[in-house]
Amino acid sequence: MKGCGCKVPRDSLLELLGELQKGVKHGVDEDGHIDIGLDSCVIPSKHKGVSLVQTTDFFYPLVDDPFLMGRITCANVLSDLYAMGVHECDNMLMLLGVCTELDDSSRNIVISEFLKGFKQAADLADTRVRGGQTVRCPWLLLGGVASSVVADSEILRVDQAKPGDVLVLTKPLGGQVAVNSYEWIKANPEKITSMNLDEEKIRIAFRQVSEQMCRLNRNAAKLLHKYGARASTDVTGFGILGHAENLAKAQANDVNFVIETLPIIEYMDKISQQYPDKNGFRLFSGYAAETSGGLLIAMPAENAEKYIQEIQELDGFPAWVIGKVTEGNKTATIVPEYKVVSVPSIIE
Repeated sequence: MKGCGCKVPRDSLLELLGELQKGVKHGVDEDGHIDIGLDSCVIPSKHKGVSLVQTTDFFYPLVDDPFLMGRITCANVLSDLYAMGVHECDNMLMLLGVCTELDDSSRNIVISEFLKGFKQAADLADTRVRGGQTVRCPWLLLGGVASSVVADSEILRVDQAKPGDVLVLTKPLGGQVAVNSYEWIKANPEKITSMNLDEEKIRIAFRQVSEQMCRLNRNAAKLLHKYGARASTDVTGFGILGHAENLAKAQANDVNFVIETLPIIEYMDKISQQYPDKNGFRLFSGYAAETSGGLLIAMPAENAEKYIQEIQELDGFPAWVIGKVTEGNKTATIVPEYKVVSVPSIIE
C-alpha cells in the first residue's frame, strides 16, 4: 500500500465513478473539455480561451526519510499537470495526515522535514505552497493540490494519438519492486536470504528509484508541444499497462497502444522472476505500481529520437521508445514477446 500502490484498482474505480461520469466520454466531456478519468481536470473560466488546470493526489509514505518523502510527494502531485503539457504551476496546497501514534517529538521532526522536502521540490518547479490542510489520523497521509491558470493553447490535447505514432517512456519501471525489496533488508532479512538476493544491487536500485521519484517531469512536459505529442499520461499506481489502457480509451481515433519494450531498473526484473509465477508485483504484466513515474507519450515517429535526445540532455537520464500506436479498438496490450531493457544506475 506504499506510495501510489494504495490506489483503488483501476477497473473498480472507473465503475465507482460511473455516476460522476454521465455525459463524459472517458475523460472528455460533451464540450471537449478534459474531465473525470484523466490526469487533471480542465475547468473553463469566464474569460474566453483561459482555463484552470487542477489536480490532487495523496498516498502513504514509501521511504523512511520524511524530507525525501516530501520531495517525492510534491513531484508526484505536479506530474499530473505535466502530463497535460502544462509546465508552469501557479499554486500548490499541501495535504498532511499525521499519524496519531507518533509522539510529539517524532511528529514535529517528521512534519518539519516533510515540509522542507515538499517546499524544495516546489521551489525547483518555480511554484509556491500557499496553504493546505493538516489533520491527525490513524495513518500518515501525504499529498497536495496543484493548480495553473493557462491559455487553452498551453494545454496538450491528450486524445489525438494516430496509427503510426510511437510510444515514449521517460523513466524506467520497477519502482515498487525496488522500494519493497529495500525494506526487506531492514525488516525481513530472511526473505533476502531465502530468495538468494544481492543486497548491494538492491541498495543501488533503491538509490536510483529515490532519485527518479524526486525528479520532476517538467522538462518532459516542456518538450511535449515542441515535438508534437498527441497523447500523454504519467505512470503511477495503475502501472504502465493500466495507464496505457486509460489513455487509449480516451482517444478520439480508434487506436490501440502496443507496448513492445519494458525498460526496468537493473536487477528488479531478476527479483520479479524469483516469484513462483515469475511475475512478482505484476511487473511483467504491466500493473506494478510506480510512484512519481515517467510520462508515457504518443508522438509522431519522426520526432521521437529528437525528443529522447533533448530530454536526456536536459535531465541527464535516458528515455525510450517502448511501443507503437496501431489501428484498433482503444485498448492497450503488452506483446507476448516483449523485450526487457535493464537500466543501470548512474547515481553515485
